[in-house]
Amino acid sequence: MTGFEMTIALWCVLIAAYMPLLWTAAAKFGGPEKLGPAQNKNPRAFLATLTGAQARANAAQQNAFEAFPPFAAAVIIAEMAGAAQGWVNTLAMAFIAFRLVYGGLYIADLGIPRSLAWSGGVVCVVLLFVAAAGA
Repeated sequence: MTGFEMTIALWCVLIAAYMPLLWTAAAKFGGPEKLGPAQNKNPRAFLATLTGAQARANAAQQNAFEAFPPFAAAVIIAEMAGAAQGWVNTLAMAFIAFRLVYGGLYIADLGIPRSLAWSGGVVCVVLLFVAAAGA
């Protein structure tokens, strides 16, 4: 046994890694246009034709992929630095919450609240790095 512990924050990294699937499902199946066998031959071309909430769900998916690397790095660095685990877990869970709210607001076409949720996620990532620096 190495003494490695799968912390809440590390589970949040797994959740964040697969969060884009939630938004892609909304894009592909959550509106009048549905991904079928013919569209699945080139799903990116299908996604490029979407409009309205489905297009915004696809954009939320893309943004979730973009937000993942800095979050994952911040959690791993904070864990390696020995930052206070409770604080790291709290920030990681807050990031997940902000990102879920962000996606919902994006699909709902609520720009200002969406930007605030996005900012909340960014603040969580920055604070994870700050926690690592202070450890």
